[in-house]
Amino acid sequence: MIDHDPALPPHRNARGFHNPAGSPQARGTTADWLRFLRDVSFGPKSLRQPAVPAGHVLDEATALAQLASFGEQDTLTWLGHACFLIRIDGRTVLTDPYLSPYAAPVPGIGPKRFAGTGISIDRLPKLDAILLSHNHYDHLDAVALRQLSARNRDCAFVVPLGLEPIIRRLGFRRIHELDWGETHADSGLTVTALPAVHFSSRTPFDRNRTLWCGFVLTSTRQRVFFAGDTGWGPVFEAVGERFGPFDLGLVPIGAYEPRALMRAVHADPEEAVRIGRAMRARRVVAMHWGTIALTTEPAFEPPARFTAAAAKAGYTADHAWVMKIGETRAL
Repeated sequence: MIDHDPALPPHRNARGFHNPAGSPQARGTTADWLRFLRDVSFGPKSLRQPAVPAGHVLDEATALAQLASFGEQDTLTWLGHACFLIRIDGRTVLTDPYLSPYAAPVPGIGPKRFAGTGISIDRLPKLDAILLSHNHYDHLDAVALRQLSARNRDCAFVVPLGLEPIIRRLGFRRIHELDWGETHADSGLTVTALPAVHFSSRTPFDRNRTLWCGFVLTSTRQRVFFAGDTGWGPVFEAVGERFGPFDLGLVPIGAYEPRALMRAVHADPEEAVRIGRAMRARRVVAMHWGTIALTTEPAFEPPARFTAAAAKAGYTADHAWVMKIGETRAL
């Protein structure tokens, strides 16, 4: 079932898609962009491949045992970056499965993970659904998706507009394209696509030709908001009023410096908390950090800022989660 919500903001023009009205704009100069590209591509190894603190990634045996220990309970497992394994009402859902070493069109060239996944692809449970927020390489990971399709060819694959062809080429059969405000319902789970403040591209020639989004995942027991990849924008206040409240808000806290360049596409930790509050999420969970260096802030700076901002916004420690990669928590 697909239902469209005409009250959401228009986001299409003759050239493709665009962000909601009032979204922030990048303010950097060409020189700023060239400096940024130099730093993230050829900067010091401590930026591109930072030292990973002990315990940041669980070993696979521990991660699998922890996941199994919860039995049939609703659970959340973080696999790094924006990839979560969500078990909800007996169904298993995966978000933005970036699970291979590189986030680039050619493996071996481009940004490389500095932290593992906790659980390898071939040890993941069989999936009922995959939610994909947009087509960037650190979210739409073709290498990982080809491996996942071998055992999950018939799972429901939910994507924003324009991504059905590439997902079908990667081996999946049941693909559902959604516009902002459209809903797909399947076997007790309902998925609704919501606006995000970002952009799309996989080449220099296809910018914003496909849509980007966040998702609402609803079961009989839980309402989960997955923000995808997004900056802050006033759209969240309107959308939160319309679609909230949520039991859980998965919000992106990393990839935010230099701020003048990134504010239009990535929230900083304080803005991530603001998104959670605007969406009326009872609990917020940090994601999109601690996995791969895409920008220039220190890799392990975001959690402390997120925790402080969450406390200031009224979230207790039990309601603002910073998880280890591979860790599972009960919902």
